[in-house]
Amino acid sequence: MTARALRLATGKLLELPAALGRLNRACRTFQTFAEVLRLPTRQMMKLAFPLQELQRQLTPDSRLHLHVKTFDPSLEDISKAESVFTTTGRNRIEYLSSAVRLDHAPDLPHPEVCFIGRSNVGKSSLIKALFSLAPEVEVRVSKKPGHTKKMNFFKVGKYFTVVDMPGYGYRAPEDFVDMVETYLKERRNLMRTFLLVDSVVGIQKTDSIAIGMCEEFALPYVMVLTKIDKSSRGHLLKQVLQIQKFVDSETQGCFPQLFPVSSVTYSGIHLLRCFIANITGNLKTDGL
Repeated sequence: MTARALRLATGKLLELPAALGRLNRACRTFQTFAEVLRLPTRQMMKLAFPLQELQRQLTPDSRLHLHVKTFDPSLEDISKAESVFTTTGRNRIEYLSSAVRLDHAPDLPHPEVCFIGRSNVGKSSLIKALFSLAPEVEVRVSKKPGHTKKMNFFKVGKYFTVVDMPGYGYRAPEDFVDMVETYLKERRNLMRTFLLVDSVVGIQKTDSIAIGMCEEFALPYVMVLTKIDKSSRGHLLKQVLQIQKFVDSETQGCFPQLFPVSSVTYSGIHLLRCFIANITGNLKTDGL
């Protein structure tokens, strides 16, 4: 190797740590809100309020169609909500049990929220992200669609219960409709249903199953748009506007504001935690 080639190779090696550092920062997730608050304002807002950041990219006329501040907590409120999802000696977060029938489900007095969505929509990944401050809680995530076959119950301290419902569509349990319909119709302490929609493909025909149940039983529900890190900005904006139009014109019980999230970058996760803490009565905010 010539001296010149050696110098070039050495230079490349010296640049490697800096390049790896940039890559590490780009791939880093911000699981705690304290980390988010230390970021530059624009980056912080993108992670804390992704829908508002998307709205900034729209024309003035299009901005009017999005409901971005129906739930509008302060940064302090979001920070407070984090304690509900953090394991401490007095706040145990744990997997309770699984059930295929409602009469096998744990009977708890706490408020309950459930997550439902199409197979491979990222439901278990989202719940795992919500529980990232309680790493001892095992939420099974599979790359194969239809992995969740039962209703999985997680207890969040003395505050509330989270239920991971089986996915519908591909490889759904044969008794999916009976299992989920009975739960949604008869679970007395169910406070809110979170209906997950893949932001890459938008609302699909199979989503009408869950939407129809929520509307028929007059259940309050929320649309959460998953995988927002997988789309280009333009495609995501198009999907958000289409889904918002559907919510406004085709639903009665759906919360008007959409919640776009990424289980990879944690964008929107902190706001969703705050919303859950609020609706279960564990955080008073000015946001609702």
